[in-house]
Amino acid sequence: MNVLSSNLNLMIKAGEKASKKLIRDFGEVENLQVSIKGPTDFVSNADINAEKIIIDELSKSKKNFSILSEETGYIKNKDQKNIWIIDPIDGTSNFLHGIPHFAISIALQSHGEIISGLIFDPIKNEMFYAEKNNGSFLNNKRIRVSKKKEINECIFATNGQKYKDINVPTRKTGCAALDMAYVAAGRFDGFFQENLNLWDIAAGIILVKEAGGNLNSIDLLNREALDIRATSSSISEKIYKKLNKF
Repeated sequence: MNVLSSNLNLMIKAGEKASKKLIRDFGEVENLQVSIKGPTDFVSNADINAEKIIIDELSKSKKNFSILSEETGYIKNKDQKNIWIIDPIDGTSNFLHGIPHFAISIALQSHGEIISGLIFDPIKNEMFYAEKNNGSFLNNKRIRVSKKKEINECIFATNGQKYKDINVPTRKTGCAALDMAYVAAGRFDGFFQENLNLWDIAAGIILVKEAGGNLNSIDLLNREALDIRATSSSISEKIYKKLNKF
């Protein structure tokens, strides 16, 4: 039986609570697509509202933890060794255009290390989560990275420009958090992208690690312009040889 920590249970509760409003907002965005004003301002408010719900929920029992969030930035509280890292809507452009591929991302960094993470796709009702030394899960079912060993059998995710000329099968989904969750679940064999923010990938880092994948070294003190390479263990050597040429 998978026993979750109080911190992860708190993250799940916060993600579920924020998702209810996001699902309603997403339905409204679809209606706004055909309006004269368009959905841009509405989506900005959806981001802010979802973030507030998450922060309020997390702060109920962990009010001293510091916070790093996309909309608010860094909130320095009494406990600076424990930091909630929040992206209320990763895949905002998808959300903006009524494309049902976005996620809530919450991670906990403790003493310089990501120790737990949650990526929740509210439209598909897929909850990916992981804790240090406890594995990665999707809706309570254990997940692991893929075992493919040949690049031509793989599919990789990338949304940036740095690797646009790499000669491997790729997909662009517009949601880095779900790209990393899909690597952890074995749906993608790897994900690589440049110029990401820490809140885009923090939860994905622990998910991929606990699912048995490989990651490049990430300096968690540098919260912007991050390059990420997350792959299954069985294909990492071959794909890294190609990535290192860029």
